[in-house]
Amino acid sequence: MHTTRLKSFGCVAEDEELLFGQKVGRLQLFDITHRKKDGSPITTEVAEIMEKLKDKRVEYEAIASSDSSVNLDDIDNQIITEVSSPERSGQV
Repeated sequence: MHTTRLKSFGCVAEDEELLFGQKVGRLQLFDITHRKKDGSPITTEVAEIMEKLKDKRVEYEAIASSDSSVNLDDIDNQIITEVSSPERSGQV
């Protein structure tokens, strides 16, 4: 469930990039597309996922600050993969 209506995630990301002048990552896009107009998460389930994503992000940033081999661009992908659970057998 998301709040983009007929607008694609790519269009939402592009609009945000134009508005704020910086690239939108996967975690930020998830946050944008899963909030109501008042800024609250659309469900309690989504709120829990957002909290897990935020916690993982802090963990990875701590690792990246001490280990220069960690690629900061890949962190969002790793976090999404770890936090998301398979919805169907073999697929995410």
